[in-house]
Amino acid sequence: MKKTLATFLVALLLAGCATTQTTQSGAVGVERKQFMMLSEKQVESMSAQGYLQTLKEAESKKILNTDQRQLERVRVISNRLIAQTGVFRQDALDWKWAVNVQDSKEINAYCMPGGKIMVYTGLIDTLKTTDDELAAVIGHEIAHALREHGRERMSRAYAQQIGILGLAAVVGVTTKSENKTAMTVQAASVVSALALTLPNSREAEREADRIGLELAARAGYNPNAAISLWQKMNAQAKANPPEFMSTHPSNESRIGDLQKLVPTVMPFYEKAKKG
Repeated sequence: MKKTLATFLVALLLAGCATTQTTQSGAVGVERKQFMMLSEKQVESMSAQGYLQTLKEAESKKILNTDQRQLERVRVISNRLIAQTGVFRQDALDWKWAVNVQDSKEINAYCMPGGKIMVYTGLIDTLKTTDDELAAVIGHEIAHALREHGRERMSRAYAQQIGILGLAAVVGVTTKSENKTAMTVQAASVVSALALTLPNSREAEREADRIGLELAARAGYNPNAAISLWQKMNAQAKANPPEFMSTHPSNESRIGDLQKLVPTVMPFYEKAKKG
């Protein structure tokens, strides 16, 4: 009876899930269906709160937007990219976008669900990025938001937890052994992380590379800069884990994929430059 109830509860929770295509495929052909358990509004609300907290903390430490020329540069590039987001999803043009720069040696940037962008100064200063290279990074991060990879990742985490709890309940009833139940939960967690989370995370990165490349080209930024950017990133990297155990493609794989895609988006760049 308990085994049946546990199985029923898991099935009931998963019944509310849906698969969706969050964006148009674009010229780069991103067409994967995505698994979602949380609503778009839920995730955007949480992200907005988190971003606001980040801004407050950065302001209190006096590390937010300290260089107005640098901030203006990042916002000009970001706004040109944002203007192209309608190609992939029309509603993104109406998002409450925000663009800020934080002093940090970290070579990074992000765009939270709903269009909350942050660029770290390490990305600009350490790599000596050109405008085209900055557009490649910011376009990549915007692509994550357009594809709602954050919501997808959170949904998968919820599904993983639900699956583990259901398995634990079933095994606990059938074996009547607490130790065996604990071992099963631990094993299920490891398997879920490798088989469910990591492969899709790598795919999300590839999708962001593709969409970001097209956004940058349509905004008038040279798509070849995405290649030079990752060559710089590769030179900075001291030691990367093997690709099969990483949530990101290796830099070599990423550069190879981008090189193949550049001819596809180059006409958009040439048209934007003429216009």
